Amino acid sequence: MTTTVTPVPEDAAGRKLTPAEADGVLAENFAPWVKELGLSVVETGERHAVLRLPWSERLAREGGGLSGQAMAAAADTAAVIAVCAALGGFAPMTTVQLSTTFQRAARDTDLLVTARLTKLGRRVAFADIALTVPGAPDEPVAHATAVYAFPG
Repeated sequence: MTTTVTPVPEDAAGRKLTPAEADGVLAENFAPWVKELGLSVVETGERHAVLRLPWSERLAREGGGLSGQAMAAAADTAAVIAVCAALGGFAPMTTVQLSTTFQRAARDTDLLVTARLTKLGRRVAFADIALTVPGAPDEPVAHATAVYAFPG
């Protein structure tokens, strides 16, 4: 399968990426196994994005909790979408660091994955990501931080 990479338009500065456009970024630029997570973009902003990771038995580990691998991939993906939202479109980038802590089990529930950029430079971006159950934003299931580098 060939993926078409659509770079950030030259006039994208200050342009807001809509959730529908961000869903398009997901569809056009991510690996098939990431797409199989079923992520959807709920909200985008100047320096953030919120994605929904739907509950699926396929993503559960032994014992019924959502697997850490699925949560880490969702955190990484949400942070990339937050960077794209800040830039006004897709830009190639490389994950330099992703650190995830798992704080409690998530069973039979979707998760909201909220990525906020703490710094966006010309060559690097830093993000803080919270994974929460809808309606319980102050009780995180997991927390992640990520760093991205832009090719030069």
